[in-house]
Amino acid sequence: MPPDIPAIDQDSGQEPAICHMPARTVTSTEKRIVLSIAILAGFLTPFDASAVNIALPTIGSVFHMDAISLSWVATAYLLASAVFLVPFGKIADIWGRKKVFLWGICVFGAASFVMTLVATEHQMITVRIIQGIGAAMIYGTAIAILTAVFPPGERGRALGIYITSVYLGLSLGPFLGGVLTDQFGWRSIFYINVPIAIAAAILIVWKLRGEWAECRGEKFDLAGSLIYSVALVSLMYGFSVLPDISGEVLVVAGVVLVGFFVWFEQRLAHPVLNMQLFFKSRVFAFSNIAALINYSATYAVAFLISLDLQYTKGFSAEYAGFILIAAPFFQMIVSPFAGRLSDKYDSLILSSLGMGLTAFGLFLFVFLDQTTPLWYIIVVLIILGIGFGLFSSPNINAIMSAVDKKYYGVASGINSTMRLLGQMLSMGIAMMLFSIIIGQVEITPANYPQFTQSLHWAFIFFTVMCVAGIFASLARGKKEGQKIIVE
Repeated sequence: MPPDIPAIDQDSGQEPAICHMPARTVTSTEKRIVLSIAILAGFLTPFDASAVNIALPTIGSVFHMDAISLSWVATAYLLASAVFLVPFGKIADIWGRKKVFLWGICVFGAASFVMTLVATEHQMITVRIIQGIGAAMIYGTAIAILTAVFPPGERGRALGIYITSVYLGLSLGPFLGGVLTDQFGWRSIFYINVPIAIAAAILIVWKLRGEWAECRGEKFDLAGSLIYSVALVSLMYGFSVLPDISGEVLVVAGVVLVGFFVWFEQRLAHPVLNMQLFFKSRVFAFSNIAALINYSATYAVAFLISLDLQYTKGFSAEYAGFILIAAPFFQMIVSPFAGRLSDKYDSLILSSLGMGLTAFGLFLFVFLDQTTPLWYIIVVLIILGIGFGLFSSPNINAIMSAVDKKYYGVASGINSTMRLLGQMLSMGIAMMLFSIIIGQVEITPANYPQFTQSLHWAFIFFTVMCVAGIFASLARGKKEGQKIIVE
């Protein structure tokens, strides 16, 4: 077995924490082990999300779900991930990052198995929430562990490989999800998660020695965690019931609570989310804002195109999944090259170029309708895939390289939070447009024109957001020479 891997001091800077292991040089064998585990974890959660997206029309037909309820199958997972990511990130700082990572794998795998047994839409959404909790435990730890193990000169390459595994999950999810749904039923897509989760858990217990950031001495910010959670739930549920007055009240309440959360966290000695990181570095702040905008503008694309291909185009889940491979496949190809380039060149140029290509692709989807040829959809998906690949790895490298190693956990948690908030907001916009234009009814040929109109407005929204994201990416400026050190 490899020797113990060093713990990294991850306390928030207010008080010294007790860390149990001295830092030392990490061997190449240990790096390969950590990267292998991260690749399995990186593949698992996006594969599940993309496979479920392709199966949604079939699930909706089986359970007779309306458009809003169908959206909640995807959104409940994202909402739970976003709600629990920040609290579990702080828990990992206090009790150990490897422990949280391992428990996340186990919870996600167990929930995936239970998903094969659900009998109602309410049971399904409940178990998706549990899956999201497991995913939150994984999201907040994988990048932090990778960043701690790989030095700056190797970090971009490692992150690029990790993100490639994420995109591989996204690539295989629609295709395998479609094949499994058509051949064996929608429940079969969740069986795939179980052996992957078991393999990752065994590898962690057997090969991953030591612990990261097992620092004690900080109190857990329960009040801040509750405010944060209520704010997100209020926002997302409010989106789903618009234009009803209750939806407007909930959205406004959610926005107010987010503002109150930011104010509240700055006044605590041990906040669940350290806001000082945003104020200390322009690169860190605007890179995270760019990530939030990018995911907000892009995550719902696969969900919307999947529905369009199967509803208005009449394709099978298997064929629709094969088409949707185009974007993540090109992400997978471009991402490791972009990661390596970000070790040598400023991430501002690469990620801004990626954001620009993404905005162009989203604009082309504005003209999507029932007569749009298939080749047009595939070409646009390829453009989006290249844009995603150019943006993601350099942007994450910029975020993690902007902080001192003692803040890797916090920075990783914030970056993952931006991703999940963006994905959740993206689905929230889709749900809001479905609610306003289609209403709470099942999607049928009678309301296909309204469905197409929803797509039209969604891609207008997303294009405008991504154009704003270009300016956020450019606003970060050049790389800073000094890392963030919060006093």
